[in-house]
Amino acid sequence: MDLTTLTSTFGGFLWTALFFIVALSVIIAIHEYGHYIVGKKSGIFPEVFSLGFGPVLWSRTDRDGTKWQLAAIPFGGYVKFRGDGNASGAIAEEGAMDGLDDAEKRSTMIGAPLWARAATVAAGPFFNFALSILIFTCIFLFRGEITEPLTVGELRPLPVQQELMEGDVLVAIEGQAPPGSDEALAYEAFMKALPHEPTLDYTVVRDGTEIDVSGPYVYPPLATQIAPRSAAGDAGMEPGDVIIAVDGEEIFAFDQLKEKVEGSEGATLALTVWRDGETLDLDLTPKRVDEPQAEGGFKTYYRIGIVGGVAFEPATQTPGFGTAVAGSVTQVWEIMRGSVSGLWHMATGAISTCNLSGPIGIAETAGDMASQGTTNFIWLIAVLSTAIGLLNLFPIPVLDGGHLVFYAYEAVSGRPPSDKALKVLMSIGLTLVLGLMVFGLTNDLFCP
Repeated sequence: MDLTTLTSTFGGFLWTALFFIVALSVIIAIHEYGHYIVGKKSGIFPEVFSLGFGPVLWSRTDRDGTKWQLAAIPFGGYVKFRGDGNASGAIAEEGAMDGLDDAEKRSTMIGAPLWARAATVAAGPFFNFALSILIFTCIFLFRGEITEPLTVGELRPLPVQQELMEGDVLVAIEGQAPPGSDEALAYEAFMKALPHEPTLDYTVVRDGTEIDVSGPYVYPPLATQIAPRSAAGDAGMEPGDVIIAVDGEEIFAFDQLKEKVEGSEGATLALTVWRDGETLDLDLTPKRVDEPQAEGGFKTYYRIGIVGGVAFEPATQTPGFGTAVAGSVTQVWEIMRGSVSGLWHMATGAISTCNLSGPIGIAETAGDMASQGTTNFIWLIAVLSTAIGLLNLFPIPVLDGGHLVFYAYEAVSGRPPSDKALKVLMSIGLTLVLGLMVFGLTNDLFCP
């Protein structure tokens, strides 16, 4: 039974929470394992590896003396190294160095060289990014890249008759040669030149012979995916639905749907939806969404939360491993860039602070993604792993980035910050992090 079947069969809050906890636990485990393995290889002894906080539910001590434990509160984890005063690792344990010889002091977090401490701290976010790159690479290899020239793969169910067949190589549509998949500007001009009609004239090569056939509009108002926590999801739309009318007016192209949604100014729309040969009437209200722009910044649109797609699944081929890795690195970078840009624009008031979700919003997103398939759920794990890695690099005490700032200070000044200063800074950092969590939770409860 896959995730789609599981969520559609059982549904509800419990499964949503389960998927969220599973995703978060995987990400945290990888993050903390980065600290653990690099610290251990750097000569720092890890005393405790904990998944979760609070009362210990299970534990065992390995042959090297490290205690591995599972705690009751699953939202977090830590590695406590020898000499740490607490799980944060910033403050030394009182009397930690008393009675230790030089070799034993070297195995503590406070007695290790600066490079070893910095590498140990930086390893957590690095492992998060590595996990994301690995997942994206596997997904890109699994999904493949569109073959050139454009070839019809699997035909999608649509409410129009068509003569296209799997394996047809597209030569022209309405007399125009389709551009390559990497020619964004040419593709946009190509689509604008096509008439908004339910069927178009295709020229294809089939079994070595060039023929003319009838086929659907290239980019119909088809929902290939439903965005989490969207108007479409709230209204009960499902992947594969085709919107055939808005407020009683027939539409044949995704651009027509987009125009009507953006022009609604948030007013409720009456949609006629085709699903597996039947028509449904759905009412939904577009939501305001702040979207990043290619040139930088954000722009506000009204959206219903569906991802479109062409009228057929294009045939694909397995990309080269280097191409998949390069695409994965780019994907991770874009997530980081978009996250930083979004936070900056929220801080300056350029976009709504409702764009920041808390644990409830993230859990709902995890449940929605799981309901749309295993691949989508795994994709979300990669996105969350990148986001958590980035968050931990912020220069806030109690986070990894705050520790790295302390080490940078030590490298410049020749001495670490005093314990008194550390305690004050850690308190401020903890207050900031908890405040951010409360703010996100408030958004989950009160933002539209």
